[in-house]
Amino acid sequence: MEIIKVKGNTYCIDTGMTYIPFYKISDTEIIMLDSGWATGERSGITQLFEENDLNVVGIINTHSHIDHSGNNAFLKAKYNCTIAMAAVEAHICSSLINLKLYYSRHSLTGVEKHFGHMVCETDIMISDTQNSVYMHGTKFKILHTPGHSPAHICIITPDDVAYLGDSLITEQVMKGAKLPYAFVLEEDLKSKEKLYDLKCSKYIVAHKGVLNDISTLISENIVFYKSRAARVYKLISAPMTMEDLMKIVVKRWNLNIKSPNKYIVIERMLRYYVEYLLDTEQIEIIIEDGFLKYQHARKEKEPYFIV
Repeated sequence: MEIIKVKGNTYCIDTGMTYIPFYKISDTEIIMLDSGWATGERSGITQLFEENDLNVVGIINTHSHIDHSGNNAFLKAKYNCTIAMAAVEAHICSSLINLKLYYSRHSLTGVEKHFGHMVCETDIMISDTQNSVYMHGTKFKILHTPGHSPAHICIITPDDVAYLGDSLITEQVMKGAKLPYAFVLEEDLKSKEKLYDLKCSKYIVAHKGVLNDISTLISENIVFYKSRAARVYKLISAPMTMEDLMKIVVKRWNLNIKSPNKYIVIERMLRYYVEYLLDTEQIEIIIEDGFLKYQHARKEKEPYFIV
């Protein structure tokens, strides 16, 4: 791992898997933007802080996914730091029960096993109407970009550096992504469009890049996500259940699934693309032989009557 200077007092940690930005408010005190993954990143991050005599006084999270807030509870216990997060995201990781609401395909014991370390108290709740947040006397601008997660935000440091979190993915990630994550894809696409109006001097993408301009990347992201939805649409050749569709996706895209957790994660991601196709009226739901199935939307729909 290494620390990269981006601009002014804005830096980021290159963990190998992600870029985790931080802002220095003094020679030794920093405010992190996201806290990273517990598995594979925690020990390296803490070692880097110890070697550079850095003390975490605050964390502002873009969202509450495991690779972005996975070290919140650990760092709060270690440094007694202040944590800020969008209110909805904060509620998700406020308890095991709330995590279960979000990761609904897992059992409660499964949630505890895979996500239990994310449970943490948030000190500052960011409302969906706020355009800035103050932490330890420092102002960070906020841009609300829901879709990838329920209340994802982008964070702009006082150096005019925008941390985009997962609102965009880089070209490198697109090359290997078969089903990039989007909680509500229709809203995520709207948020990507919103980024065209964001004018900053530099941009940090979590997975994984530092850019001077993002206009081309925004367009590429929009095309890429829509193309993935189109691929799912083409696989629905006849009325089929989610399980039927999952079998085709695993086989056609050569997905390597060797654990129940991996299956649940892939099925969850597929379901979000199916929901996008429903929301955009490209497919529809029917009941056939007592099972809920998906099929291409009919050109001329039958009239709907309430008796």
